[in-house]
Amino acid sequence: MAQQTSRRSTAKPAAPARPTEASAKRSLELVMRLLKIPGTSGQEGKIVAYLQKRLLAVGAPASAMMTDAAHRRSPIGGQVGNLILRLPGTYRAPRRMLMAHLDTVPICAGARPVRKGNLIRSADPQTGLGADDRAGVAVTLNTALEILRRGLPHPPLTFLWCVQEEVGLFGSRLVRKSALGNPRWAFNWDGGAAEKLTIGATGGYRMKIDLEGRASHAGGAPEQGVSAIAIAALAIDDLYQRGWHGEIVKPEGTGTSNVGVISGGQATNVVTDRVHLRAEARSHDPRFRKQIVREFEQAFHRAAKQVQAVDGTHGRAMIEGRLDYEAFRLPPDSPVVQAAMAAVQAVGATPQLAVANGGLDANWITAHGIPTVSLGCGQKNIHTVAETLDIRVFQQACQIALRLATESD
Repeated sequence: MAQQTSRRSTAKPAAPARPTEASAKRSLELVMRLLKIPGTSGQEGKIVAYLQKRLLAVGAPASAMMTDAAHRRSPIGGQVGNLILRLPGTYRAPRRMLMAHLDTVPICAGARPVRKGNLIRSADPQTGLGADDRAGVAVTLNTALEILRRGLPHPPLTFLWCVQEEVGLFGSRLVRKSALGNPRWAFNWDGGAAEKLTIGATGGYRMKIDLEGRASHAGGAPEQGVSAIAIAALAIDDLYQRGWHGEIVKPEGTGTSNVGVISGGQATNVVTDRVHLRAEARSHDPRFRKQIVREFEQAFHRAAKQVQAVDGTHGRAMIEGRLDYEAFRLPPDSPVVQAAMAAVQAVGATPQLAVANGGLDANWITAHGIPTVSLGCGQKNIHTVAETLDIRVFQQACQIALRLATESD
């Protein structure tokens, strides 16, 4: 195999492949099939098996495919890890990677896709479509199938299909770079227009906040209690009044924060002694994000000391946090961005550079040392029952992907 690759490396790369009418039809059939396969976060076994079956059917060597152990290291467990396909190049060039995430959100479980004009939507009005990100899976799988089916010239390629993106980017966070074959660049297909190139994204930090007070009878002896609910209320009000909750705009930076979950209490006649909260902080500036987190910590600790029983006993705040994903921003003139722009222009579209305020698998892949541009493939209104997939945009994304997988540097 090494000798064969060496002989091929002297050949001049062919022009980037173009999708045929038959391949456009195949890509549409493929995405319709993928949308029907269940696979919420941690339950991606069936979709992985389907991808493996399709790849093997067009001649992908079983030895070129693997699933990793990301699910075994994920906090939610799961059925299977990331699916990786590595293809040697037909000519010598730096390896590049195409990727998408496999999982859908729970509202999309049981989706029944139907085509209405140029849109695909769910036939069930109570169910989301799951085009986030089965459309991205279809774009990347279609690219691999076309290359293998048609014997197209290409540089060394890695295809990565990540698990558990929707619950914390665990697949991309836990993938081992060595398993990917050390690609120079990566292209990630997720939501939005085909010409939209996301070259940066915010960083996110999650907090678990446990408040401990003291229970007492709310009618007979309220003064003996320490209300954990009162602690939470004071802390949140403090953050809101001082501009540290919601959209945050300060001289030293900008970001966002949110308390998204509050739970506690069992009865109105008991002073609640325990409350659990979940919160987040985001910023494109890692230092400013840490400042948001400090403001949260200080606000809850202050509030815990403010709420006291008649004997002076006060509450306690216990806060744990973890980095969900680090912020990144690629220079517009970097080679990976320029390659993506050229592919978009080649299909007659105008590239639009964007920076996301949410996390993407690209955050972690870039953090692993592989600069990654994210591209759209036609999904709209994701995570809702109104989700649709624009067929024209999806097929344009397939054209862009095939160019990126077969063009020479």
